Amino acid sequence: MGTSKFKDVIQNVFKNYSSLLVPAVIGLFAVLLFIPTQLMSGKLKKQIMNESITKRGKEIQSLRNSAVARDQHIEERKYQDDYKNDADEMALLAKQSAQRQLLSYKIFPEPKDMSAFIFEDFGQQFREAVRGLLARVNARDCPTDIELERGLEGLSKGHSRVDRRSDRLIGRGVSGSRLTEAKATIEDVLCREKAESASVYANPTDLSGYEFWKEYEATSWADTIKDCWYWQLGYWIIEDVVDAVDALNTGSNSVFTSPVKRLLGVSFATGGKTSRSKAGGKAADDKPKYVLSIEDVLIRPCTGRFSEGDIDVVHFNVVVVVSAKAILPFMQQLCSAKEHKFRGWDGEAQEQLFKHNQITILESEIKSIDREDSTHRLYRYGDDAVVELDLICEYIFDRAGYDKIKPEFVKESVKEVLKKLEEEKAKAGRRQSRTKTETKTETKTETKTKSGKKSRRELPELP
Repeated sequence: MGTSKFKDVIQNVFKNYSSLLVPAVIGLFAVLLFIPTQLMSGKLKKQIMNESITKRGKEIQSLRNSAVARDQHIEERKYQDDYKNDADEMALLAKQSAQRQLLSYKIFPEPKDMSAFIFEDFGQQFREAVRGLLARVNARDCPTDIELERGLEGLSKGHSRVDRRSDRLIGRGVSGSRLTEAKATIEDVLCREKAESASVYANPTDLSGYEFWKEYEATSWADTIKDCWYWQLGYWIIEDVVDAVDALNTGSNSVFTSPVKRLLGVSFATGGKTSRSKAGGKAADDKPKYVLSIEDVLIRPCTGRFSEGDIDVVHFNVVVVVSAKAILPFMQQLCSAKEHKFRGWDGEAQEQLFKHNQITILESEIKSIDREDSTHRLYRYGDDAVVELDLICEYIFDRAGYDKIKPEFVKESVKEVLKKLEEEKAKAGRRQSRTKTETKTETKTETKTKSGKKSRRELPELP
């Protein structure tokens, strides 16, 4: 068939079936789109099932199970309020811890009387208060030399009445051995009587400040006010130490049964510990003071606390003779909470009962005791194994509690010391920076010199 006939056939087909051409093309495209659409719809269904139904459904179910109750916000508010109340209560307790009774209400924050007698009265109040503390815990000391002499005089008189003929021989030492034994017996009896009548051994002169105020002479107005302020802090510390002794010895009427046998002393001396010979003395450094720098510490504090921010820090040293079983109980009691009364800074407000817990032990040392040593020879501690417990502690004062009555002279002196410390710190920083710079310069110079020498050695020799 020729080309012309083929064209005629094609034209006849288009003429006769042209109305079916468009549906045929649409059907063809429909068939071509149907297959991938089916494939894609199956994949899409699977994806929807996995992500939208299964996964999201589980998340919705999980949220449904963990949904908070309708009134949960009320409980949360209660929790937050309790949390806030706890923080406020802690701040209030810290503030109340520094609100204590004063030895004199005439001096702080500034004297109400320009007479120097108010300072003399403060010293008397300090000494009377210390004696009152020791009387409250039934504290006494060993027999004095006068008491021992009286006892031995009675022995000599009694002996002479029994054997008048040997009186001259006794005086010459002929019967010295028997008299020595009798003296030792009388001495032991007197010492045991003292131990049986006291709950703890203590002497007010072993507590710092007692001798300081005995013959105190006022110098300048500012220094005297500062002395009164720091010794007020010192008295509060001494009071807490005595309270700890009292609490541990509760129920005991004799040194023999008391866990704390003897209070050797409380001291504030920098660089030295309390001892019988110098405790409570009038040394210039044996006064309470704020710990403003490392030079003011009795020992480098493991707490890292200094008088800055919201607190003031004072270091002190306490030495006691205790039963070996009472070492930890005494330390725990010393650091436990204690009660105190407060009647306002004028002493006339309604009395309130507050608590304070301001002592931290920084170092402890336990020493054995030689009972025949001069320090302990006239003391009777009973049959218990006893040791000497030496503690260095820090005492924390909350500034918000007592800053209201802190004398301006004290505040100004503290500011001056802190200013000097900052200046010294800045100078030290500049020196250190200068030293580093010089070291770097020297290092570079040495490096260049060495490099230059090396390069010259490596140059070829000229012909």
